[in-house]
Amino acid sequence: IIMYFYFIVELKLVTIATDNTDGLRRYLHSVSHYDLDTEVYGMGVQWDGGNVAVEAGGGQKVNILVEGLKEYEGREDVILMFTDSYDAVLTAGKEEILQKFQKFDARVVFSAEGFCWPDESLKVQYPEVKFHEKRFLNSGGFIGYAKDIYEIVTYKDIGNQDDDQLYYTKIYLDESLREKWQIKLDTKSEIFQNLNGALADVTIKYKSDHSYLYNFKTGTTPIPEFNRIANYLVDGWTTSSGCLSCKRDTISLEGMKDDDLPTILLALFIEFPTPFIEEYLERVSKLNYPKSRMDLFIHNKEDYHSKDLAAFLEKYNDEYRSTTVLSPSDGLSEANARTWAIEEGTKKLSQYFFNVDSNIQIEDPNTLRDLIEQNRTIIAPITVRPYKLWSNFWGAVTKTGWYARSEDYMNIVEYKLKGLWNVPYISGIYLIQGSLMPSLSRVYYYHHMDADMSFATNVRKMGIFMFATNMKKFGHLVDVENFDTSHLHNDMYQIFQNPWDWEEKYIHEDYSKSLQEDTVIDQPCQDVYWFPIVSDVFCKQLIEEMEKLNQWSGGRHEDPRLSGGYENVPTVDTHMKQIGMEDEWLQFLKNYVRPLQEKVFIGYYHNPPRAIMNFVVRYRPNEQDRLRPHHDSSTFTINIALNTPGIDFEGGGCRFIRYNCSVTATRRGWMLMHPGRLTHYHEGLVVTKGTRYIMISFIDP
Repeated sequence: IIMYFYFIVELKLVTIATDNTDGLRRYLHSVSHYDLDTEVYGMGVQWDGGNVAVEAGGGQKVNILVEGLKEYEGREDVILMFTDSYDAVLTAGKEEILQKFQKFDARVVFSAEGFCWPDESLKVQYPEVKFHEKRFLNSGGFIGYAKDIYEIVTYKDIGNQDDDQLYYTKIYLDESLREKWQIKLDTKSEIFQNLNGALADVTIKYKSDHSYLYNFKTGTTPIPEFNRIANYLVDGWTTSSGCLSCKRDTISLEGMKDDDLPTILLALFIEFPTPFIEEYLERVSKLNYPKSRMDLFIHNKEDYHSKDLAAFLEKYNDEYRSTTVLSPSDGLSEANARTWAIEEGTKKLSQYFFNVDSNIQIEDPNTLRDLIEQNRTIIAPITVRPYKLWSNFWGAVTKTGWYARSEDYMNIVEYKLKGLWNVPYISGIYLIQGSLMPSLSRVYYYHHMDADMSFATNVRKMGIFMFATNMKKFGHLVDVENFDTSHLHNDMYQIFQNPWDWEEKYIHEDYSKSLQEDTVIDQPCQDVYWFPIVSDVFCKQLIEEMEKLNQWSGGRHEDPRLSGGYENVPTVDTHMKQIGMEDEWLQFLKNYVRPLQEKVFIGYYHNPPRAIMNFVVRYRPNEQDRLRPHHDSSTFTINIALNTPGIDFEGGGCRFIRYNCSVTATRRGWMLMHPGRLTHYHEGLVVTKGTRYIMISFIDP
């Protein structure tokens, strides 16, 4: 009977769209995927049906159907299926749709939902349903014989701004009309799944390369699906093949000459004091894209970063196609500056607008090329704060447009699910196709919202999709909250807030080699171990912090910084406490020194290591040029060379008296580690010229 029905009737899908939006293109892809015959009505018509997303309206949809369905008047051999297009996809072909419809034994079936909209007073007139079923009519989808559907849409006049759902509801609630057209509701979501208030009812299931929605409350597999779950449907993402939608509608830049590449408006925004700003700018400069095809736009709101920006422009300004810089003195708000950038891109006829905020660290130089090749209207590379779950996208929003965690968010930010995701919010870094820019002149303004929230809200209201991709790791977010700018080198104090960036900048590039199982550690003297540990930048900046403070002790025994006020073996030094870096240094000892100690001094474990004396020593011929023989008040001591013998100073070094062994050719950024008490009696050798700096910690005194 089912096959007979399949062959004697024609299935025609109809939808309404007045603009060719991303939502419509997604819908058309889904019907094409399942080879469904489809008509789009209303294209190019001025929409006069109100904002149906937030208020009653949509009567114009009925009037458009009246015009479009005239040819089907009286037809018994055609089954019409209507769905909205901007927020829906189809997930089955003709045979399955007709099979599900026939099982209803109805002439017309409407989708159902859990809310009685737009007139809640009509609730009592609805027939009762079982607890797990949806009771109320939803006008976003219906299916039935063409004859009956045409009679329903032409039953009586409706104004464009009247509510289409109320129109159909009153027909359904009229028992005589319900019987006349044999109307039923899809209360179990057997054909239509409306996700408004029903996300907890559904899950995605996979069968080979096919993905489908399963309603586990009713045990059904509905066909038209709405909203963000569409990321996984129409076989867009499957467990066996991963992201299939990533491969659709892409373009290639491979083999293109530089002069033929698209022009880019590269917009950089420094809206707040930002750690690791030099690295941010340098990484932008290293994008694998010719600067001759990029117009540079910069808004710097912070005087604190003016020197960094000046250095960047001095180095790269002439390589860009053009440069526009807005300074703190211009007094522009963030929204105004971003709007200016969009206008610049529009005036220059830029083919793309690439936004990169200062809290974004681009690690992959091919990021821009990858985004262009993905060929989406708006697309963002997903960036996450290292070791945290904070990212530049949201998987869901509340009805008021604020953050809501989607069920797949954790898996996406942890790269357990990789793909191209249609999301309601992106920020920080994104690429916009140039054809869209003229329509974005007010996109950064919405009531009293910040610019990022305004952007996402307005783009959603325009029906434009925002995509986020994590097909690979493009970069990461920097934590800019509570960034203290009171020091000379403020990045040095970021070991807690931004540990990944801190390590990248300040830990020696060969540090991890020492931890490899087969690495033999240098031992210039017995039980004196030598490791690369900090970068040249760290050494330079620590010296500069100490000299800027300029509170060196006088090398006297009397020392008010100590609890007893007396130092037995005095040096000219500055304590880490004095520059406000004590906590950061103890974290350094825990994270980077302790693993090395556990490798060479086997069997000694103390986590976290404790150190009261952490200080930089300065040796000069005309100040203190040496240090007399002594034991350290420690279980073990570390001694990091901060500058280089033969270049910054002459002489110097450390002699371990018991072994008559000296280390004089110290290496900048390398650490000597040796026992403190009993065995390693030692002295500081004479500095004959220049200034020698070393960083000392007495660990576990």
